Amino acid sequence: MPLYRYKAVNTSGDVAAGELEAANESEIVDRLRDQGLLPMQVVAAARPGAVQRPAERRSWFAPRHVTRNQMLAFTRELATLLRAGLPLDRALEILISLAATPPLAKMLQSIRDSVRGGKSLSQALDTHREVFSRFYVSIVRAGEAGGALGTVLTRLAENMERSKELRESVMSALIYPVILVCVAVASVMILLAYVVPQFQATFAQAGKALPLPTQIVIAAGTALRHYWWLMLGGTIALVWLFRRRLRQPNVRFRWDQRLLRWPLIGDVVAKVEVARLARTLGTLLGNGVTLLAGLSIVKETMTNTVLAQGLDGVITRLREGKGFGRPLAETGLYPRLATQMILVGEESGQLEEMLSRVAEVYDREVAVAVRRFLAILEPVLIVGLAVMVICIVLSIWLGIIGMTELVV
Repeated sequence: MPLYRYKAVNTSGDVAAGELEAANESEIVDRLRDQGLLPMQVVAAARPGAVQRPAERRSWFAPRHVTRNQMLAFTRELATLLRAGLPLDRALEILISLAATPPLAKMLQSIRDSVRGGKSLSQALDTHREVFSRFYVSIVRAGEAGGALGTVLTRLAENMERSKELRESVMSALIYPVILVCVAVASVMILLAYVVPQFQATFAQAGKALPLPTQIVIAAGTALRHYWWLMLGGTIALVWLFRRRLRQPNVRFRWDQRLLRWPLIGDVVAKVEVARLARTLGTLLGNGVTLLAGLSIVKETMTNTVLAQGLDGVITRLREGKGFGRPLAETGLYPRLATQMILVGEESGQLEEMLSRVAEVYDREVAVAVRRFLAILEPVLIVGLAVMVICIVLSIWLGIIGMTELVV
């Protein structure tokens, strides 16, 4: 059976580590719990005699900052320790000993020191805004106020897990199109840089003016072979300039506006943002944050500035006592199904539950929209690659035909 290495905590807060054989990780977790231990880490271990890479090599690829996955693991593990009855500073001490990377350990040490210095956990987290968002800090502050920090952190971890699943499903679906684009670009570059030059000397000896398509292809191949470094530098410069321009609020707003109008892509973007809004706001409301404060926090979590600024008018009308669902629908920016579900939830006094349903519905809608987008994108990319290759081949063929006529 596979061998697993584990780290667990007993009721007094002492860390126990060791190795056990089991069919899977779940069996290890159950066995540790039967022994009165709280499992914190369970990973597959190499068998004795197996070749292992030195730790120094692995450290080369270690992240230099705290990642989202590490934040998720920290949240879930801290929730487990607090719900088991351990004091906050002792729980943080245990997590420091379990930290996988130096940046994570350093951040946890800073949080522990702040807590021991008299600050609350939310105040300690707020000093690390590059890692913990306003949403995260607000949820923790609400948990502290309600005296249920462990429970609140568990809900927060579940919310982060669902957001991670949505993000990974979209990224996984885009892997094949990205590979296809890379193959297409590489194929065309090889044809232009290595295949076309094989005919260039022959065409030059013919002493006859070549057809225009052949001249264009030969010029493109020559430019790529001799000035590839300039093209590469120009591409990098354009990407850098584009990203810098997007940091300007007015440019970013116009770009997001166009993005929402694009066929297929705009639909995916809107549904992803609605799923994020519903899940984030539902989590905030479920943990005692007011609707008005929750909307202000949600606005900061949205990546599309058009949809985010649309919430400004909603917040203003909410302050005037005109509700949430109807002003949201009147913006005309959000899908009608989502706004109607939110309106029904608000009128029935079940807004939190309805927001959770909206998030679930639009998680599925995003998956369907991505599949629809890829179903169209993949054949377009394949046909585009075929057309480019055929154009290059035809241009060479026209040059060869011209040489044949010269010989005849």
